Amino acid sequence: MEKDTKILLIKLFEEWAGEEARSYVALPLSGSYRRYFRISGREKSAIGTYNADMKENVAFLEMSKHFKGKGLPVPDIYAVDLDNNIYLQQDLGDTSLYAFLQGIRKGKDFPDELKAFYKKTLESLIYFQIKGGEGFDYSKCYPRAAFDRQSMLWDLHYFKYYFLKLARIPFDEQSLEDDFHKLIDFLLEAEHDYFMYRDFQSRNIMVVDDNPVFIDYQGGRKGALQYDVASLLYDAKADIPDDVRLELLSFYMDKLAEHIDYDKKEFVAHYYGYVLIRMMQAMGAFGFRGFYEKKEHFLQSIPYAIGNLKYLLDNVIFKVELPALFMALRNVTESDELLNIGRAASQLTVSVSSFSYKRGIPVDISGNGGGHVFDCRCLHNPGKYPQYKDKTGKDTEVIEFFRKEPDVENFLNAVFKIVSQSVEAYMARGFKNLMVSFGCTGGQHRSVFCAEELAEYLRSEYDVNVVLKHVEQEMKRM
Repeated sequence: MEKDTKILLIKLFEEWAGEEARSYVALPLSGSYRRYFRISGREKSAIGTYNADMKENVAFLEMSKHFKGKGLPVPDIYAVDLDNNIYLQQDLGDTSLYAFLQGIRKGKDFPDELKAFYKKTLESLIYFQIKGGEGFDYSKCYPRAAFDRQSMLWDLHYFKYYFLKLARIPFDEQSLEDDFHKLIDFLLEAEHDYFMYRDFQSRNIMVVDDNPVFIDYQGGRKGALQYDVASLLYDAKADIPDDVRLELLSFYMDKLAEHIDYDKKEFVAHYYGYVLIRMMQAMGAFGFRGFYEKKEHFLQSIPYAIGNLKYLLDNVIFKVELPALFMALRNVTESDELLNIGRAASQLTVSVSSFSYKRGIPVDISGNGGGHVFDCRCLHNPGKYPQYKDKTGKDTEVIEFFRKEPDVENFLNAVFKIVSQSVEAYMARGFKNLMVSFGCTGGQHRSVFCAEELAEYLRSEYDVNVVLKHVEQEMKRM
């Protein structure tokens, strides 16, 4: 299927661009099943998108057309082939708000430059919510036209089944269901006739010429203003300090007052209710992707989510009594199992991989952009000799071959020095992911040996979580 998609996307690009596609690169996977590819020619580039869900494609394309007509900051759509579930959209570069945040923060600080960009983003959000909703046909939304009772129940059950149950958190099933409905009743008291982005978080906001451009709004629908603000300010891995969150909320409310009349006290009361349901939806996703699908980088968000949850339970007085829900949430914050996951997830994870250049450089699934790639083809290749043909860089005979090669030792010493500098800087700045990839012709000898050596070095020198993967060897076993 992937090969067919590549052929179709390249054909669509060349028809649109009027030039040959010279580069086709898969972009990192996100929390969805959509696939993105950067396709470049001599002068033009675009992001090719494949999504098997036709209705979601239609929702995204209809919203894009509507928002563009309103002058809102969204990508251009260049070409569409709905029969094959593909389309081309504007290439906005690689700098998301999350990447921007990671790049300029040191530890827990939150620079004024970053705060200013968040304020600019919130101001744009208001236009998106109010102006974007004007004249829009909400029947085009998918899977629901509004963030209504059914949508909320789906999110709350997502949290219950994929987080509470998988994390083995005790709760009273019927009492929890009763509280879910009480929470929904409370949330639906807030005015909910605006456009709700649904997944308004730092990875869905691109930084282009120092301005925010919004992407991935295909889950949007009619809803309350508070939900999107909660999504942005309580974005788990963005880890916004509590005082900054309050300042940004106040800024948003002041700017909103320039557009509509509303009761600020009531707005805040419902805001924290929407913070709560958004956090539970996000934790459901962390559970599904992390516990169920075994994608470790999603587990790294759990400590931040628990910290946010504890802050809410300790500092916010909710206008609705939810004893069973709050007891379950307290159990989450006090779970030894989750605390242990949190301690492991708080470590820097260094993903070390070997690969074949024939298949291409591995994609960084953490979303951090790829890290270091080292080309091992400069090293003496044991694959030239018959006695090593069926061996890999993990076999004793091949290891002894490399141990006798001075250029291999020099190469690895240089790699250790470069990677150590990154590891120490990442640990000091609180970063959670670094990727290091070693490539050679076949992904069998040189790259495998070097990856094994780096993994052993890192485990002996640093308190980091090392994940080792030999891409080509794993593909051969499939």
